[in-house]
Amino acid sequence: MNNVERHQFIIKQIEKNGHVSVVDLCEELKVSSVTIRKDLQFLEDEGIVFRTHGGATNVNPYQKDRSINEKALLHSDAKKCIGIAAAKLVEPNDSIIIASGTTMQYFAMEIVPQERLTVITSAINVTMELIKHENVDIIQLGGPVRKTSSSITGRYAEDLLGDFFCSKLFIGVDGIDAEFGITTTNAQEALLNRRMMESAHKVIVLADASKFDRKSLGKISSLSKVDMIISDSIPAKYQQLCDNLGIEYKTC
Repeated sequence: MNNVERHQFIIKQIEKNGHVSVVDLCEELKVSSVTIRKDLQFLEDEGIVFRTHGGATNVNPYQKDRSINEKALLHSDAKKCIGIAAAKLVEPNDSIIIASGTTMQYFAMEIVPQERLTVITSAINVTMELIKHENVDIIQLGGPVRKTSSSITGRYAEDLLGDFFCSKLFIGVDGIDAEFGITTTNAQEALLNRRMMESAHKVIVLADASKFDRKSLGKISSLSKVDMIISDSIPAKYQQLCDNLGIEYKTC
């Protein structure tokens, strides 16, 4: 099989399955991984595929920044079930940090505390969901407003977090990559999220299945610093990675 035939085979497999792996292509085409990686690089240079860790896909793995209204319409059923699962982890008299994002808003909608709850958040939409509960004490971080995520970023918010330590951080991400870690589309938000991680005993990532094998501009942290991932579906290779790193994971 020559180069053109291999390229056509790879394209057909991606069109059929949405992605391909280097290992599978090596076995099916009886060629080395070096050859397959060169093929994938050529196809990416031509704008036909997007390379990912260990393979390629026909979906751009690099997340762009979208408005909060646009994000709210994406994967809404998955976000709702993730929110329900996450709300079960909130304990009586708990103190938690909730980061920004539409998944965080779905999570906030499911929180109905029977006892006292303290919430620190950068997300204005989360505050608006929780303010209706008399037994929820809200600490809204202050600073410049990032309109696309309806959230606060910047030094003032980062400095204020230094005065607190909570049991859990619930954080949404725009990308989860096996090598690069968890990311968001905004560099300032990534810095604030990193500071939130330092102020929490346990870091819980809420992410729908579309976030896996994707990267965004701002790196928050490596996966090794995450304690739990809650998703509607977690790819097998990420389940294995979580097992290797000692990360709990739940699917809803």
